[in-house]
Amino acid sequence: MMKQFIFLLIFVVTLVSCKQEDKNGVESADLIVTNAKVAVMDNNRTITEAIAVKDGKVLASGSNQKILMLKSKNTKVINANGRTLIPGLNDSHLHLTRGGRFFNAEVRWDGVKTLKRALEMLKEQAARTPEGQWVRVIGGWSPFQFEEKRLFTMEELNEATGDVPTYILFLYSQGYLNQAGLDALGIDENTKAPKDSEFQKGPDGKLTGVLIANPNPTILYARIGSLPPLTPEEMANGTKQFYRELNTFGVTSGIDAGGGGHKFPKDYTGTKALADNGEMPIRLSYFLFPQNKGSEYEEFQEWMANNEVGHNGEIHLDHGYELEGGGEFLAWSAGDYENFLAPQPLLNRDRPTWRKDLKSIVRLHVDKGWPFRIHATYGETISLMLDVFEEVNEETNGQLASKRWLFDHAETVRIEDLKRIKALNGGIAIQARMAYAGENFVERYGAEKAKQAPPVKKMMEMGIPVGAGTDGTRVASYNPWPALYWLITGKTVGDFQLASEENQLTREEALHLYTKGSAWVSNEETVKGTLENGMYADFAILSDDYFTIPEKQINNLKSILTVVGGNIVYGAEEFSEMSPSIPEPIPSWSPVKYFGGYQNN
Repeated sequence: MMKQFIFLLIFVVTLVSCKQEDKNGVESADLIVTNAKVAVMDNNRTITEAIAVKDGKVLASGSNQKILMLKSKNTKVINANGRTLIPGLNDSHLHLTRGGRFFNAEVRWDGVKTLKRALEMLKEQAARTPEGQWVRVIGGWSPFQFEEKRLFTMEELNEATGDVPTYILFLYSQGYLNQAGLDALGIDENTKAPKDSEFQKGPDGKLTGVLIANPNPTILYARIGSLPPLTPEEMANGTKQFYRELNTFGVTSGIDAGGGGHKFPKDYTGTKALADNGEMPIRLSYFLFPQNKGSEYEEFQEWMANNEVGHNGEIHLDHGYELEGGGEFLAWSAGDYENFLAPQPLLNRDRPTWRKDLKSIVRLHVDKGWPFRIHATYGETISLMLDVFEEVNEETNGQLASKRWLFDHAETVRIEDLKRIKALNGGIAIQARMAYAGENFVERYGAEKAKQAPPVKKMMEMGIPVGAGTDGTRVASYNPWPALYWLITGKTVGDFQLASEENQLTREEALHLYTKGSAWVSNEETVKGTLENGMYADFAILSDDYFTIPEKQINNLKSILTVVGGNIVYGAEEFSEMSPSIPEPIPSWSPVKYFGGYQNN
C-alpha cells in the first residue's frame, strides 16, 4: 500500500507540476515575432499580427496579445515594426547547386540598369582578373533591361576587356567571345561548330566572336565547360555566397533542376558538405539531369540503384537536402530548346529516336517509383510527349498518374493538352523566362501568342498544380521579385507588356505559386508553403509591403530578416546584428567581392 501511495503521490505531483509548467510556458515558443503584418497564406488568406515558433515549426499565429502568452524567459522576441511577414519563397526551378559552384567566378549583370554600367563592370573586372582566368557573365540578364535597350557591340566588348579573355552568355541563345577569348580557346575561321549552331562570320569572312545556337545550345555549353575552374575551396565558398544571396530576397527553399555540364554527385559536393554539417541556410530538393547523350537510360539505372528518393544516401535531412527524382531533361533527343532567336525545333522532324528514348526512361521512372519532371517549351512538344505518357500510363494500369510528375516551362501549351495533363494528375512549373526573352518571343511568334505564354491563369482555374520560379542563374536572374512582378503585371524586365489582363495574377495568387504551389513540385506541400500551425517556420520579413506598394516597386523588394526552420539565416537594416556571419568571397579577384550579386542600385 505504501508503494502504491508513493507512486500515486509522485504521479499527482508530476501532473500538477506539468500543469503549472504548462501555464508558465513549457509549451512556450522558441521565437516570437510581434507587430507584423503576417500573411499566413492559408486558404482564407489570413492576415494577422504575430507568429510563434517552436522546434522549427509554426506553433501559432494571431494577435500580439494571444501570441505573447506563449512567451517564456527563454523565448526570443522580435518586433517587426509593422513590416510584412510572408512564408519563405520557394523557387520551383532554380539551378542552385550549379549556381553556387560558379557564383564566385561570375560578373552578374542581373539588375544592371544601363549598358554603360555593364561595360564599366567588365572593364573593372578585367583590370583585376589574374593571368589564366577569365571575365565571365553567364546569363541572368536581358538587353531590354538597359536604358539603352540594346546589346553591346563586339567593338565595345573588346575595348572594355582588352587582352583579358572574356565570355558573355545571353540566355541559351547566343554567346560572345572577345578576341582574347577566341585566341585563348584556339577558335578560328576553320573551327567547326556543333550541329545546329555556328561561329558567326562577318562579310569579310572573319569571326565576329558571336556564337549562335540555332537552336542547339551545345556550342554555348561547351564554351562554359572550357573555362578554367575555381578550386574546390573557392566553389564551396561560392555556394555559401550564393545561398546567402538567395536568403537576402526571402528565398528559403529551392528545387534544383540539375543542368547540362553539371554531374551528380561530383559537382554537388559544395552543397552536400553544407548539408552534412547541418549548415544549410536553405531547403534544397534536387532532380537528376543525365549528362551523356545516348546513355541517359543507363545513367538513370545507376542512380536508381544507388539512391533513394527523399534521401541523400544514408542521410535523411528533414527536407533540407533531398533527392526528388529525374529531370528536367530525361532524354536529350526529346529536348525542345527555348531559343526564341532561332526557329522552333520539331521532335518528329528533327529527332527520329526521341519517342523510343523518352518512353523507355519514363517507364523506368514509373516502374521504380521515381517522380520526374521534363523540360518542354512548346505546345507541339508537350502534345507529343503526352502521347508517350498516356501510353505508359495505360501499359502500367494507371501507375504514371499515381506518381508526382510535371512539365517545366510550358510557354505555349495548348488548352486541350492542359486537360490531358490534368487527367494524368500532372503539374506544371512555370518560370520567368518570358520576362527576360519576351521581346524576342513577340518578334518571332507575335504579340497575340505572347498574351497567354504561358496560360497560367487557365492552369490554375483548371485545378492543375502550378509552381513558380525563375530558371536562374542563366536563362533568367535568380531574383524572385522580378518574376513575381511579371506574374502580376505581365511585363518583362524592360517593362514591355506581354500577358493579357485575363492572364495576370493577383498578388496573393502569385505569392501562392511561389510558396505552397512550388512545394507541390517536390511533394512537400504538407510541410511548407504556408504559416499555418505545424508547418515549417520558414518566413521572411520584407523591406516593404508587398501587398500595397506600387507594382513597379515589387521589383525592388528584399528580405530584411529571413528565417528557416525557426533559425535566423539572414538579417539586414534593424536586424543586421542578428545575421550569421559568412566568410569573405574567394579568390581575392572574385567579382562577388567587389560587385556583390544582384545589382539593385
